[in-house]
Amino acid sequence: MTSLVGWVWATLSLLLLLAATTDARAEGEGDAGTSETPPETERIDDLEEKVDVLAEEMGRLESIFAVPEELKLESVNGLGPAASKVYKKDRGLSVGGYGEVRLRSFQNTDDDDENDVFDALRAVFYVGYKFNDNWILNSELEFEHGGTGGAGSVSTEFLTLDYLWKEEANLRVGLVLIPMGFVNEIHEPNFFFGAERPEVERVILPSTWRENGVGIYGRVADRVEYRAYVVNGFRGADFSAGGLRGGRQKGSKALANDFAFVARVDVDVAPGLLVGGSVYTGQTGQEEDVNGQDLPDAMLTLYEFHAQYKAHGLSLRGLWTEARLDEAGRLSRIVDTTPGVTDDSIAQHMRGWYVEAAYDILPVLCEGTRMSLEPYFRFESYDTQRDVS
Repeated sequence: MTSLVGWVWATLSLLLLLAATTDARAEGEGDAGTSETPPETERIDDLEEKVDVLAEEMGRLESIFAVPEELKLESVNGLGPAASKVYKKDRGLSVGGYGEVRLRSFQNTDDDDENDVFDALRAVFYVGYKFNDNWILNSELEFEHGGTGGAGSVSTEFLTLDYLWKEEANLRVGLVLIPMGFVNEIHEPNFFFGAERPEVERVILPSTWRENGVGIYGRVADRVEYRAYVVNGFRGADFSAGGLRGGRQKGSKALANDFAFVARVDVDVAPGLLVGGSVYTGQTGQEEDVNGQDLPDAMLTLYEFHAQYKAHGLSLRGLWTEARLDEAGRLSRIVDTTPGVTDDSIAQHMRGWYVEAAYDILPVLCEGTRMSLEPYFRFESYDTQRDVS
């Protein structure tokens, strides 16, 4: 921008110099009484008009760059608003991101494990590139807990190559976010309530959940949005009594002896009202041998239903999910490190749900504000050992 403004100023200065020189020539030649000289007044007027146009254009450019064009925060193709920036560009590089810094403080710190903690939880960077109208590369890189020391880590949350065919059908391949629940795909912190994500979407729907795969997505009739992928399956040997979270492979040397299918549908029923659901099914045994025994196929079926209403400052959200794991008892007996302890068994049935309500009170307090302040209420219930065999 600095070089552009400098160039415009240089052009203006040159034109003004030419105008002054021409004016001087006109006066000198007029005194000499030369009749062959063309009317200089018209040329001066023309130059002054061009100077005015350039000055106006420079002012417009300064205004554009001083006040960046407003980008509407909205999800595109199943991704969070910041991750969606590359889809809104005509071409070229797109960079976005967010950060989370969290202070956790206990009122009662008698327990040695309950220390107050101030944590640079996440620094996330989105890097995307739009090659042309059809091909888009997009990625999310995450630094957790301030780096790689201690409990810190660096990971790729997603890395996808999209082929945009038409609104109804597009192709996606790579490390994909599993399209289940509210939070797994859209996990930017200002798009869910509270400092913590819902526990249901952590232990049963194990966000952030990503796997290697390929699939299609699109929007039909301007009301129905869908995504469907084939991905590598869970690693059942890492399931626990606490849920499915440990079974994620995260795209890192993922075992691919068993694949899974996952699909999601969302419907815009009415203005502000969205209703949808998703299902995941696939074997999780991965043909592994653990403790000298072959793991069972351990077919997992996981499904959820969700609804959301947002209008006039009011936000309502609800989600229900269940998981059913075949041969869970046999799987537990093979991988169990504490035989005979039922509480450590992998369940064949898990269930969870939550509801949320929030209201934006800031427009009431500060009319015309672009910010929001939303006190919220969340109630959730889950059981990762609802049925143990």
